[in-house]
Amino acid sequence: MYTSSEAVEKLISRLSRLPGIGRKSAARLAFHILKLSPGEAGELADAIKEVKEKVGWCSICCNISETDPCPTCSDPRRRREIICVVEEAADAAAVDKAEGFNGLFHVLGGRLSPLDGIGPDDLRIKELLVRLTGVTEIIIATNPNVEGEATATYLSRLLKPMGIRVTRIARGLPVGADLEYADSATLARALEGRQEY
Repeated sequence: MYTSSEAVEKLISRLSRLPGIGRKSAARLAFHILKLSPGEAGELADAIKEVKEKVGWCSICCNISETDPCPTCSDPRRRREIICVVEEAADAAAVDKAEGFNGLFHVLGGRLSPLDGIGPDDLRIKELLVRLTGVTEIIIATNPNVEGEATATYLSRLLKPMGIRVTRIARGLPVGADLEYADSATLARALEGRQEY
């Protein structure tokens, strides 16, 4: 898509660098931004600046935070003996939102992906290892894809010899799903993770 404005082209180019945003989506966003009032556009720009100025990383769990340590690590009501390991900050937010977990988090900042040149030293695994005093369980909550499984396997092999219980979040059918529409891998995982009823 070509526009007659260098400024719009620059905006489209910058937006298309965002993950999951291709050139067409970037163009839609750019043209939407053009329709905003100067006040709304300014608020958007201010919000981006504010995030860059105020948000950093917790020195303990590596999650995003405006304070160090973050509110989760500072919360005395959290169970300190259980750490849920996730790939990204958004994953920690999703687990916390589910309200079934009251431990601490550790954000790896990605997942193992040899094809992309991402190895163990590129993740925040060393930071996790420093936190293990008093920890009795590590819950691995990486995504159920090839890279997430590789990361889970690597962490399990690293942590089990230390005498820490290593568990993996269950995988299977979502609530409300029909069996006939589930793929075979999902059904196989659901059968493997079956529980007493």
